[in-house]
Formats: sequence, structure tokens, C-alpha cells
Amino acid sequence: MGPAEPPARLHGDLWGGNVIADATGVACLIDPAVYGGHREVDLAMMRLFGGFGHHVFAAYEEAWPLEPGHEERVPLYQLYFLMVHVNLFGGPYVAQAEHALFAIA
Repeated sequence: MGPAEPPARLHGDLWGGNVIADATGVACLIDPAVYGGHREVDLAMMRLFGGFGHHVFAAYEEAWPLEPGHEERVPLYQLYFLMVHVNLFGGPYVAQAEHALFAIA
């Protein structure tokens, strides 16, 4: 788990398909499953299913730098979402879940 810090409001289903632009071009998040937790969880989900360019993570790092070791925690935070997808969709996600498990061990 990441370093202790106050809980962040997490989207809970943050992947590129849940980001749209309004009529003025402002990015909006849709389809939330909001809860409180460690901010690295949403960042790991954003990396898992893509849709966010390097500039997004660089801007985040500039605004609120992550603690050392955050890259090593990504597989841990991705595992839950991968297991949900294994349960719902099966096959294609099994290898990703196994990869995350081995990365954690």
C-alpha cells in the first residue's frame, strides 16, 4: 500500500472511455463509482485501460508529486480491477491478472 495520506475522492472506474469533452472542449468525467481511498488507485486504473497520455501523468506529478515507490505499487492497485474483469469477461484478462500477481510477489 502507498504511504499514509488523507483519503482522496476516487472515480472508481477511471479509464479513457469515461472522459468526454463538453461543448467548449472542457474534459468531463462520467460513469463514476465514487469512493474514498488512496489516490494511487485511480492513477493505476488509468494506466491499466489506457486512454490517458503521458502529459496527463506529468501534469499530475507536477501538481501533486507521488511518493517514492509508486510505480512498484501499480500492479497491486490494478489487481482488483483485473480480477473483476476476469470474473466478468474471462480469458483475455487472466494473463494480465497473473502478471500483476507475479509483479507484486
